[in-house]
Amino acid sequence: MKAEAALASTAPARSHSPWRNYWRQFRQNGLGLCGFAISALITALAIFAPVIAPYDPIQVNADKIFEARSWSHWLGTDELGRDFLSRLIHGARISFFVGIVAVAFKTVVGTFIGLVTGYFEGVVDSLLMRCLDVLYAFPRTLLALLILAVVGPSIPALIFVIGLGGIPQFARIVRGAVLSAKQNEYIVAARSLGATSTRILWRYLLPNVLAPILILSSLSLARAITAEAGLSFLGLGVDPTLPTWGGMLRAGSPYLRLHPHLAVFPGLLIMLAVLGFNAMGDAIRDILDPRMLNRVRGGRTT
Repeated sequence: MKAEAALASTAPARSHSPWRNYWRQFRQNGLGLCGFAISALITALAIFAPVIAPYDPIQVNADKIFEARSWSHWLGTDELGRDFLSRLIHGARISFFVGIVAVAFKTVVGTFIGLVTGYFEGVVDSLLMRCLDVLYAFPRTLLALLILAVVGPSIPALIFVIGLGGIPQFARIVRGAVLSAKQNEYIVAARSLGATSTRILWRYLLPNVLAPILILSSLSLARAITAEAGLSFLGLGVDPTLPTWGGMLRAGSPYLRLHPHLAVFPGLLIMLAVLGFNAMGDAIRDILDPRMLNRVRGGRTT
């Protein structure tokens, strides 16, 4: 019994899960928590929009055009008599859905290309990276306008053009991380023991590049929402009858003098969404990339 007690006293303390440590650091970041709260609110609006919205967002009522704020319509109605609050709530759903799927699309495709090019190098690396260089050199807005003008505005087309412009950035970052990670001894040992390239890529290299992928994905969500709003404002987003914040901003801009809330409220929600997701992404970056945080604290540029 004494020997067991001695062993128990000398045994090392159980370390906390790294994810628990990350969460503890995140809770200490006030700006990150504020961004998380804003992001959670927007996510809740997007998920529960049919339950929260008091009216059908596309129902036209000619008898209630530009109706003032009242108990039945808290934010009044728009130029077609549609409940403005309901359209704002449902606008969060479409904008958030487009942003999430577009970020997922470019994350998956860019990560795959970065893994393949960084691991194999050679002809595959040169061919794929030159194609990405051409795509990266092409202006994103012009590329999006060109594609949407050809295929027409729709949600799938909007997701594709927003995601397509971010693939080179993901591929470059993942490729650089893979080029560095594959020089580690455990990768050399796995290769010498006969591990296949597929196993090395997905079992050893991918987990080691998840941190930059997660950081870039969290920061890209705000850009995707902004891109959707910008294209919808130009009339190249989704169907104009569907409520999106960019489309509502475009529809309300002609009435800015007499009914400013029709353009101001969608613009404020876009600003809050971008602020929230950016603040949360910055907090995640500071936690997962402490070297970047040290450079910022040291007064050096990143």
